[in-house]
Amino acid sequence: MSNRVTHSQVFVLDQDEALDFYVGKLGFEVNQDVDLGFMRWLTVSFPGQPEHQILLEKPGPPAHDEGTAEQVRELVTKGAMGAVAIIEVDDVHATYEDLKAQGVDFTEEPTERPYGVDCGLRDPFGNHIRIGTTKAWNPDEFDPAAFTAENA
Repeated sequence: MSNRVTHSQVFVLDQDEALDFYVGKLGFEVNQDVDLGFMRWLTVSFPGQPEHQILLEKPGPPAHDEGTAEQVRELVTKGAMGAVAIIEVDDVHATYEDLKAQGVDFTEEPTERPYGVDCGLRDPFGNHIRIGTTKAWNPDEFDPAAFTAENA
């Protein structure tokens, strides 16, 4: 019986550039970096959280033939692959300012939400990431119509 997720995966177009971003800017640490011959197995995780690794995977063999790999690269570049991660921080405003100073491409400034404050950014390849500071809230009491009207 399955009982936990150990790895997630995100497609990146250049693994060295991905390391610079995920480790150098977002603060992940390298968990595994292994040349398997047919691919580079490169995983990162948050410091002290090796139980959930993110595989920074290049589109291509063994998972894809070249035609499919090219299609995946196009989707990544368009930002069409969904969210890589939602990262919780103690102070989203300070994190936003720090990352912005490092040249990170933000798609949305910190914004108040019913669940806290969050912002959106993209990695160097186009993948979406959310960073936020959460607060206690009751989703059963959330009124989407009121929230939409307030934020229109």
